Amino acid sequence: MKAGNRREFLSSIAAGVIAAPAITAVLLSKPEQVLQTVLGAIPLSELNITLMHEHVLVDFIGADQVRKERYIPEEVFKAVLPHLKRIRELGCRTLVECTPAYLGRDPLLLKKLSEASMVHLVTNTGYYGAANYKYLPAHAHSESAEQLARRWITEFEEGIEGSGIKPGLIKIGVNNGPLSDIDRKLARAAAKAHRATGLTIASHTGNGAAALEQISILKEEGVQASAFIWVHAQNEPAHELQVKAVEQGAWLEFEGFGAASLEKQAQKLKTLIDLGHISRILISLDAGWYRVGEPGGGQLRSYAYFFTNLLPALRKTGVTEEQIQRLIRKNPREALNPKLRAL
Repeated sequence: MKAGNRREFLSSIAAGVIAAPAITAVLLSKPEQVLQTVLGAIPLSELNITLMHEHVLVDFIGADQVRKERYIPEEVFKAVLPHLKRIRELGCRTLVECTPAYLGRDPLLLKKLSEASMVHLVTNTGYYGAANYKYLPAHAHSESAEQLARRWITEFEEGIEGSGIKPGLIKIGVNNGPLSDIDRKLARAAAKAHRATGLTIASHTGNGAAALEQISILKEEGVQASAFIWVHAQNEPAHELQVKAVEQGAWLEFEGFGAASLEKQAQKLKTLIDLGHISRILISLDAGWYRVGEPGGGQLRSYAYFFTNLLPALRKTGVTEEQIQRLIRKNPREALNPKLRAL
């Protein structure tokens, strides 16, 4: 990578960085203009081609044992950097890193990778309650929705774990519906945090029933469904539930594309597009990642598959180039736009 290009990338970030006390004013006056990345706030117009849901590092050991001493950041950096450089070559400019707290979130590692790859990286706040709460810290069981929301708001205002790095997204995870009390609390906390920060809520969601229940909770808290991304929407077999969520204004996010399901999933996307729902669809891979505890981090799945396989598969179904550009450029900008979406 040419040193001049990297300096230009870092200079553009520095020019867009907004001091913490000014963020609220920006959100109130021009909410469509900036997004927090691990290097600072940038204009939304700089997102360009965006992968909405990927991972750099994940540690599945559980919230009670997870700690940064379980891996060597320099090894993760060396393993992941070539994959980020490759998608930069293919045209990607932004990657949303969706690993939550207590699952391996490491904002300082992401900052180093962003500087080296010249790919904007966006991290998150929030807690992951899916997988039957294995990745929830103990205090999440006892604290109220208001208390959890305050933790996440503080990360937005002051930065994550003393790093000064701020989240550009709220990421939660829930189990299948009907939701448990804890899952409902996480959704309610996310809604409260959204009302204070404007950050969009992306929720790892077990099924369509869980997605619709979360949307109802958001509405109870005075938040529009347009602030909600149904993560893993492709896993819901009931097409009518996807349509119901879209008709309320929620975003459907499709990831997990692989060789065995690529053509089928591409066709499902084409069907939704033909029904007129393209303005509420997001696509990504849910790929990566360095897996803590495995030799060398295990086998990383390349983000490049998005460009080399997924987009050609969509074109093969008849999705037009104009529609593809909407899916990979315009929709991510609109979905990530940190603005209050109140009822």
